[in-house]
Amino acid sequence: MIYTNKTIIKYLIVFSIISLPFLAGCRSGNGNGGQTSRSGGDRGGTVVEAIVIKPRIFQNKIYTTGTLLANEEVELRPEIAGLIKGVYFQEGKRVKKGELLLKINDRELQAQFKGKEVAEKQASDEESRSWRLLEIKVISQEDYDKVLNALRMIQAEKEAIEAQIAETEIMAPFDGTIGLRYVSEGGYVTPGTLVAIMQDTDPMKIQFSLPEKYAAQIKQGTNIVVQVGEPLKEYQGVIYAVEARIDTETRTIKVRAKIPNPDGGLIPGSFAKIEIILEEVPEAIIIPSEAIVPQINGEIVYICVGGKAKVTPVQTGVRTDKDVQITGGLVPYDTLIVSGILQISDGKPVELKTIRAE
Repeated sequence: MIYTNKTIIKYLIVFSIISLPFLAGCRSGNGNGGQTSRSGGDRGGTVVEAIVIKPRIFQNKIYTTGTLLANEEVELRPEIAGLIKGVYFQEGKRVKKGELLLKINDRELQAQFKGKEVAEKQASDEESRSWRLLEIKVISQEDYDKVLNALRMIQAEKEAIEAQIAETEIMAPFDGTIGLRYVSEGGYVTPGTLVAIMQDTDPMKIQFSLPEKYAAQIKQGTNIVVQVGEPLKEYQGVIYAVEARIDTETRTIKVRAKIPNPDGGLIPGSFAKIEIILEEVPEAIIIPSEAIVPQINGEIVYICVGGKAKVTPVQTGVRTDKDVQITGGLVPYDTLIVSGILQISDGKPVELKTIRAE
């Protein structure tokens, strides 16, 4: 029989197509750098997908939400009742610590203070004369003590009036910003009257709660990422305080962090999303969670070696929504089977549909 060139080419194409399954193999799982082995492919092997494991940086993160708080916040209220003599701040403006913000009428107290000053001068002169008379034995120690006690009583009364005068003034307790004003000059206030709210917003605080299982991992100095606003804007923060006890009702622990806010873009009371990095592993083996098969005595995965599935027991670490950290059982450049797990068994031939680096 004579074969034409076209016939020969036709048979070669058909032969190549039939031979492809026999040539298919998989990467070796012995840490050989991921070289493909084609010597172990068996016709009719289960079609699976696989990944070549490569170490990468792994961050164990948790997510929660919290509320922004001012670094310092105080409601300004007078200590005594009286008529407002002067309001010395503007709404929304910054003030310095010790700056006079409000003054209540103290005319009567000032008059009482001046009267006590005069009485103190007289009592002081009387005490000096009595001391000289005591030295020359003209009066007794008892007589001198009565004069001295009278002077001290007047001085105490003077200090009490002086303290009352100080209570007629509201001073800024720290550097910060004054909010809205709720009183006016000439108005009458009592100790319960709200004058204004003052805040220090640089840095800002953020308060949030975490499940008690993380209590041992959350420490001072832990970095967090905070997302605030719409669109979300990221800020870097640092945990500075952790509550000393677990809330028995919610089984959570309260945590506070600080965030720089030099431009005042963060506003107290805002809702925030928080990302916390509990730990970072520089050379971690991370695999998809669906590749793990639970067993009574542990967990296993399947790797591809010489075109066949091989059972490999593994030890796991941190789990996320999609991935699992492997702490033992796998090495870099193993070829891990990630699909068709239920159709394969130890030593069964497999045929790789796709293979990718992970």
